[in-house]
Amino acid sequence: MRVGENLLVDGGVCEPGAQLTLPEPVAPAVPAAIKALSDPTRVRIVQILAANGSVCACDLEEPLGLSQPTVSHHLRQLLKAGLVERDKRGTWAFYRVSSGALAGVATAIGALVPAGAGSASSA
Repeated sequence: MRVGENLLVDGGVCEPGAQLTLPEPVAPAVPAAIKALSDPTRVRIVQILAANGSVCACDLEEPLGLSQPTVSHHLRQLLKAGLVERDKRGTWAFYRVSSGALAGVATAIGALVPAGAGSASSA
């Protein structure tokens, strides 16, 4: 199927006023989460948190090869997007993946895939 093929009438001419299927808009948090995950460092942070549970921010500097201010910036963006949660323990901040947040984003992205599009293998 070509892009826009469903809107074409006889002779390949677009018909003004075509009836479009309008799905429900996604929750505002979904685009914010996708934007936060568009940075490879933030994806890596989420991977590390998911694998280890609650992690002190100071323990992320070495595996990421980044300075403390840069790690803090990335964690702040993930926190703002609702993808991670923070616990303060004295002067230390521990982060963990927000339960259900990633599943919600995955569900919203999955809803964008046209029916039958996932049946082909991309190996």
